[in-house]
Amino acid sequence: MSEILRNLENQTAIITGAAQGIGRAIAERLARAGARVAVSDLNLKAAQATASEIGTSATAIQADVSKAAEVDQMVHALLEQWGRIDILINNAGIVGRDVPVKDLTEADWDQVLDINLKGTFLCSRAVIGPMIDRKQGAIVSIASISGKEGNPSMAPYSVSKAGVICFTKALAKEVIGDGIRVNCVSPALIQTPLLDKIEQDQLDWMTSKIPLGRLGRPEEVAALVHFLASEDASFTTGQCYDISGGRATY
Repeated sequence: MSEILRNLENQTAIITGAAQGIGRAIAERLARAGARVAVSDLNLKAAQATASEIGTSATAIQADVSKAAEVDQMVHALLEQWGRIDILINNAGIVGRDVPVKDLTEADWDQVLDINLKGTFLCSRAVIGPMIDRKQGAIVSIASISGKEGNPSMAPYSVSKAGVICFTKALAKEVIGDGIRVNCVSPALIQTPLLDKIEQDQLDWMTSKIPLGRLGRPEEVAALVHFLASEDASFTTGQCYDISGGRATY
């Protein structure tokens, strides 16, 4: 492996929702770059399986990111184990039901917002203190092109991801003097198990909006996240980077 790809040597990283999909790809990429990674997921068995396949640099840990007590316990346990947290990747998220607003229930709305947006807030809040103490840290959150455009029949998801983008910019301004960088990425459709819950006609419509004519791959998102988490992006904060196959035009 080239020195450029080993640029996270001796650093630590928490990746939420890392048992599969984009989160798993990010955990694998950061581990290859030399970081110790926490594979955090609600499904502990799946997290353990992923961590085992990554190797000795990976630790599996269970947490529901929508619950403050579990997030705080996770961060405390990792600080006890590692002594520091250098990187947080807010990846955990769900799509929710594919239904128009008129058919949405309050429970539909709350579930998506609690995991996607509140979870990003809770995890970021939990690591900010230790990062400020060390005057060092990088937070990268997974937003979505839906958060910029708003997809029909996906209102809770779109709103939650718009919130992630805005939260990223607000937090970046708060900690800019503390040695902490905060960025996010907004993928278009990426080939992950999350797509299994989207109706095929909705999936076809969304894919048709991508000029490159295909779905993205988790590894492509992981490469961009790796850059933003590393010192190669030391002059970059408060930004949202599209990874959309040309769908975004702004």
